Amino acid sequence: MTPRPENLEGKVAIVTGAGRGLGRAMAKGLVDAGAAVTVAARTSAELESFVADAKAAGGQALACSTDITDEASVERLVDATVETFGRVDILVNNSGIVATTPLIEQSADEWDRVVATNLRGTFLATRAVGRHLVAQRSGKVINIASNFALQGVANHAAYSASKAGVIAFTRSMAIEWARDNIQVNAIAPGYFATSLNADMRADADMAAKVVRAIPARRMGEPEELTSWLLLLAGSASDFMTGEVIVIDGGQSVR
Repeated sequence: MTPRPENLEGKVAIVTGAGRGLGRAMAKGLVDAGAAVTVAARTSAELESFVADAKAAGGQALACSTDITDEASVERLVDATVETFGRVDILVNNSGIVATTPLIEQSADEWDRVVATNLRGTFLATRAVGRHLVAQRSGKVINIASNFALQGVANHAAYSASKAGVIAFTRSMAIEWARDNIQVNAIAPGYFATSLNADMRADADMAAKVVRAIPARRMGEPEELTSWLLLLAGSASDFMTGEVIVIDGGQSVR
């Protein structure tokens, strides 16, 4: 079942990791639903391209080059959003990186980079936006976890651990902010067909191996995730908090 579309006119959202892939698709979904959206990532050219497309379609968008692991950079992101749009209502914590390395070969620096981006970045952005949400006593935080947080995956210890941390963080903040009328939920995606994995999908043998591990026998399409994001960003989720929606074609329940 696909949830009904949400009307987010008058709402302001921040999406991190929005330059490409699912982040860009989710940001577009929010703009299409009527929200003003600040897109954040390291690469400004991709962000400016998104803003140009959004404005050409009649939407409101702001690009903000951001290092999600840097406290001052994250604070500037939130300040710029409030200065431009007057408020912030929705945060999508999507920034993330993957390291595919056997544990005994993994450097401490690589481990730290993955955890800093995936978990520290989620903390920094949530704290900075949370000050505004608590003050206005309303808001939505949607954290992008991963189905890898729910199953054992070889050579992905740092990624899986950081995403499991995102789920635990989601549940803790859901309790902490429940009486402030702030809902904090997570989405745990599996494999989706995006530009980020185009090379893998172009390799027939590799793509077939990935698809064989998915009971639905296909990868997801970005729109199948975006529709659930809009549910969590809108009024339909006002009595839903601390939940994790897994969208992976059944891969995590094999």
